[in-house]
Amino acid sequence: MSKIRRIRLKTKKYIPVPGTSPGSIQLYEDALKPQITVYSYNSDEFYSEKINSIDELEIQIEKHKELHRWIEVKGIGDADLLTYIEKKFSINKLVIEDIADCRQRPKLDEYEDYLFVVSRMLYVDEQLEIENEQVSFILFPKLLISFQENYSNNISPVINRLKGGKGNIRSAGSSYLLYALNDLILDNYFTLIYKLGDELETIEELLYRRADKSLMFQTQNIKREMISIRRAAWPERDKINDMIRSDSKLIGKTSRTYLKDTYDHTMQIIDLIENYKDLTTSLIDMNLTLISQRMNEIMKVLTIISSIFIPLTFIAGVYGMNFAIEDPKTGKFLNNNMPELYNENGYLYTMGGMLIIAIAQMIYFWRKGWLNKS
Repeated sequence: MSKIRRIRLKTKKYIPVPGTSPGSIQLYEDALKPQITVYSYNSDEFYSEKINSIDELEIQIEKHKELHRWIEVKGIGDADLLTYIEKKFSINKLVIEDIADCRQRPKLDEYEDYLFVVSRMLYVDEQLEIENEQVSFILFPKLLISFQENYSNNISPVINRLKGGKGNIRSAGSSYLLYALNDLILDNYFTLIYKLGDELETIEELLYRRADKSLMFQTQNIKREMISIRRAAWPERDKINDMIRSDSKLIGKTSRTYLKDTYDHTMQIIDLIENYKDLTTSLIDMNLTLISQRMNEIMKVLTIISSIFIPLTFIAGVYGMNFAIEDPKTGKFLNNNMPELYNENGYLYTMGGMLIIAIAQMIYFWRKGWLNKS
């Protein structure tokens, strides 16, 4: 089974410049160049255009004004593009700053003519690392602009639904498209959490076979990942709740109804995270307990062996003193010395006695149940 490694955090890539004015655009050093696609649609029509320059984007924006449109921007490494969008649609500079600064928490900001929405998209990339990507949305009455950090294709199911034209995706307006994208982002949370849950089940099975500190370290890493997911899921819940309760006319009635289902999904995600986080704590405690129990078993075996050899060592030590009963030079009889030292077969008698003592101790330990494997 594939293992999920630590979450790849991006905080080190962004070093803000102190003293800059609010609304300044500060791009990451390795920010990707934008890939732009414009989708124009209604119930009967659908058009998709790849954009290679700001001039082409200007032409496409003026085209199909009677249709709903979605400007999809993948990569935010072009300050000129962000400045163009800011001026073209009269967007607040602080919104553009938040789009460029990809450390934002999920939120909803309401403005007079548009809504600004931030989401955190979590998924497992090709290197089996958890990617934490910011996705930003600007919602107008008939236009949605989305910004992604990377070139990932995680939102392709929504694009396929747009092409297919089934359901409300084309007829319910731009706010419904915003709902569909946010709902898809949260569906990826389920996929990620279930992958981590499978990892925990594997760890639990391995613990029953043999506890090991490496399993504890792996469990702790998963716990860290769960905490990171929870850090994104809680504000996602609050953001969806704000969208449901918002008085903005930009969010249609149909979209608001479906957002309630998305809110239920956020609650399920939070419950799953809390359950798995508690499970990681239990697995760590169980691992420590099993390791301690195994150490106790080892100490018990060593104690039994030591207990058997203590009397044998005592006997060997006593007769190792070699206090003879007779002085070998003068032949004088020495009182209170070892009379057994020169007895015939004394070695065999001593070894036999030591064997009997060892067997008697083993029988005693067995009757006490100390030799049973607990």
